[in-house]
Amino acid sequence: MFYWVVKATVGPILRVVWRPKTSGVENLPKRGPAIIAANHGSYMDWLFLPLVSSRKICFLAKSDYFTGKGVKGKLQKAFFAGTGQVPVVRHGGTAAAAALDTGKEVLASGRLLGIFPEGTRSPDGRMYRGRTGVARMALESGVPVIPCGLVGLYEAAPKGRRLPRVVPVEVRIGTPLDFSRYAGQEGDRAVLRAVTDEIMQAVQALSGLECVDRYASSAAIQPEAELEGD
Repeated sequence: MFYWVVKATVGPILRVVWRPKTSGVENLPKRGPAIIAANHGSYMDWLFLPLVSSRKICFLAKSDYFTGKGVKGKLQKAFFAGTGQVPVVRHGGTAAAAALDTGKEVLASGRLLGIFPEGTRSPDGRMYRGRTGVARMALESGVPVIPCGLVGLYEAAPKGRRLPRVVPVEVRIGTPLDFSRYAGQEGDRAVLRAVTDEIMQAVQALSGLECVDRYASSAAIQPEAELEGD
């Protein structure tokens, strides 16, 4: 319920101030599970994506948001949990696998799952290599992946900037990607990389961003939550 309260109160402000342009909204499914994969340039990304969807979108958020101390930490945890965010552990190994399982549980319940395959916000506005967690979830869950290009949000609120600028913003939704041809091959690392690259190419085509063939965390000063690497 809190999700819809936030959307009803914050959404109109975003629309009035930034007047975001949208396209491809018809590509979002009206029912059933799906993964929405987008480029990640700003902390505002997860605020603008729900504007174009009549359905709730759950996002994988870094676990730090749920473990803060004191009054601020409790309020932050309540806010992210109340808006349907799913914590992602920042470390690899079994912790990362557990985070992926949580994402699959969201999909198994028939919901929409929002993912930023780069794992962390872009440090310079370019698009970085996607991590293969998105491919593993798509193949193991058998759900379509809907690419999304977010334009202007890095310029609005790049890393290190607290108060966002008012700049032109666009949310571009692409046609769903079907990976059923890879069913049963989720254990093949080459397949996971191929699927991830196909997703990222679709996101890049929508966003128009320059691509960098390395992980954003290797260029970022303060890496955030990362999905399972390749």
